[in-house]
Amino acid sequence: MSRASLTRRVAFAAAHRYRRPEWTDERNEAVFGACARPHYHGHSYVCDVTVEGEIDPITGFVVDLGELDTILSEEVHRRFDHRNINLEVPEFADGLLVPTGENLARFIFDRIAARLPDANRVTRVTVAEDKTLSATYTG
Repeated sequence: MSRASLTRRVAFAAAHRYRRPEWTDERNEAVFGACARPHYHGHSYVCDVTVEGEIDPITGFVVDLGELDTILSEEVHRRFDHRNINLEVPEFADGLLVPTGENLARFIFDRIAARLPDANRVTRVTVAEDKTLSATYTG
C-alpha cells in the first residue's frame, strides 16, 4: 500500500506566562526571564499538524480533510484562540503544565492522536510562537 503524510496548519492568538507556583518570583524570573512576568504576554501562534496514512485508492486522500479540520478546530483553535492559556485551559493551570511551545506541541499531539481514525496517525506537531521560534513534538 502507498503511504503518505499530510500537514494542515491552524493559527491561534493566545496569552501566557511561564511560572512554577512553588518557586519564588525571583527564581521564576531567573529561569524563565521576561516570560515569567505577572502581566502575561501573547503570541500569534502557528501550529502544523502532520498526519500519516495509506492513500485511499478511490479518493486519493490520506485522511478525510473535513474530519481533520473539525478535530483541529475543536482541539486547537477553539481551545486556545484568544485565550489566556494559564487561566482558561485547565491542563495549563498553575502547578500543572507550563505553557511552553514544547508542552503545547505535546498536548496538541496527544489530543489529535486520540481523535484520529484508526487508519491514521499523527506523526508531528510543530507550534511556532513567531517566525524565529518553534517547538516540534513527534511522539
